[in-house]
Order: sequence, then C-alpha cells, then structure tokens
Amino acid sequence: MSGSGVELETSLGYLLKEVSSTLRAAVEEVLRPLGMTVTHYSCLELLAQRPGLSNSELARGAFVTRQSMNVLLRNLERDGYVTRPAEAPVGKALPARLTPSGRRSLEQASAAVRDVERRMLGELTEAEQAEAFRLLKSMIYSLRERSG
Repeated sequence: MSGSGVELETSLGYLLKEVSSTLRAAVEEVLRPLGMTVTHYSCLELLAQRPGLSNSELARGAFVTRQSMNVLLRNLERDGYVTRPAEAPVGKALPARLTPSGRRSLEQASAAVRDVERRMLGELTEAEQAEAFRLLKSMIYSLRERSG
C-alpha cells in the first residue's frame, strides 16, 4: 500500500470501529426478541441511572440526534415505558422518567446486554479487562482534551 492511506490491518481506529459494529450487532440481536433497539435500550438505561434527563441530554447520551430522541420518547411514552409531564416544570425541557413497565423491560434487556458483554470479555483475565477499560478511557480522554 502507498504511504498516503491508512493500513486497515494495523489501524487501531479501524479495529475499534469493527469492535463497535460487532458489539452493536450482537446487542441488537439479543434486544430484538424483547422488542427493543440499542437506542431504545440506551434511553431506558440512561433514565434508570439519571431520572429526569431532558431530550437533549438523552440524545447526547445515546449518540443520536435530538429529533430521533424526541420520536423515540414519544413512542416510549405511548407504549407505557416512560412518563413525561404535560408541561415543562422549568424552561422547555420535559424530563422523562421510567414507569414500572419500563423498569421491568429494562431489567430483561440489561440482563441480555450483560450476557453479550460477558461473551465479549470472556477470553480476558480480570487484569486484562481492567487494563482494557483503562486504555479505552485514556484514549477517549486524550481525544476530548485535544479537540476542545
């Protein structure tokens, strides 16, 4: 290969993208029978951990646009997974909260996602897993620090 391109076999960025795509496909596969997508699951998980997040905060956390999150939240509200106030308590944000049905659905989905993550990490020792977490967090930090 000429020196102008990225050598895919040795590109860490390419490998990380492949891991991300493979992980997403595996998670989608276990969520599909539960009637969920990765974005649906991410939204419920974010709301469980941080109740009352706004549409914008949920969109950032789930890596989707505000418009996509707004459509998802309307569908989740219609299906009884989340509840939002009729009027914004402050400003324009309508903070969403999980319903009991949403929590039950999330419990099933979380168990399925944990199984996928266990499978992904199954060949690694605890020390290797800890090092992988440390390295990935360091990469994220380095990129964020230099971009803004």
